[in-house]
Amino acid sequence: MVSKAGNAAEAVPAGSQAVTRALGMLQCFRDNPGDLGVSELARRMNLSVSTAHRIARTLAATGFLALAEGSLRYRLGPAVAELGQLSLYQRGIHLAADELTEVAKATGTAADLAIRSGTDAVILAGTSVALTAGLGLRRPLHSTALGKVLLAWAPPGEDDLDALPPLTAYTARTITHKADLRAELDRVREAGYALNDGESAFGVRTIAVPVLRASGHVHAALALRSTSDMLTDDRLSWFLSRAQRCADALAVLLLEPGQRY
Repeated sequence: MVSKAGNAAEAVPAGSQAVTRALGMLQCFRDNPGDLGVSELARRMNLSVSTAHRIARTLAATGFLALAEGSLRYRLGPAVAELGQLSLYQRGIHLAADELTEVAKATGTAADLAIRSGTDAVILAGTSVALTAGLGLRRPLHSTALGKVLLAWAPPGEDDLDALPPLTAYTARTITHKADLRAELDRVREAGYALNDGESAFGVRTIAVPVLRASGHVHAALALRSTSDMLTDDRLSWFLSRAQRCADALAVLLLEPGQRY
């Protein structure tokens, strides 16, 4: 797979290619591929091995990559972890853990909180983070309840569905046409929540609600995930009320400190 960030180097202003390539190399680790050698990094970024080697050494020297012990393969370095933790703290995500734990216990579901990153919903806190320890935290926008919420209440500039790539089918229920997705988002906004009924994986059902900013645009999306046997139509309103209660609490927690009082 060639890194999108690596290909983007041709389109950026002159003088920023080195920065774009360095960021593209970090993006190579986004799907948690394990430790990567220089040849694999070069292939993913469509670069020569010598160029990839120079970039990797520079990133390692600054702590953004690190050599795996006893090998010549790279992994993400401590500087990435430090900045990642700082980003979560600045967003207030660290304050959400207790609320997510409580709603998960009360409902018997998996509770997750996600924000948008490009064409994906990125889960930053909740059950999925605890269970997978970093695996599979990115979810497609079009086939998930989290993603539908992030699209339905997107701020101006992030609401253009035509900017999304082709909609991949994960099951027979996945929405694969953008006109159908637009209609679905209209229903989501009207109902106040999104539902993923086996659109990402068979037998999995998820309900999601927005954590809104004062502007009315989405700050994050909160989802409760279970099986179709548990999250049934006749109990949907019960799960929805718990999700909305948690989202209301998170809307306050995720405010900038000076805006909470």
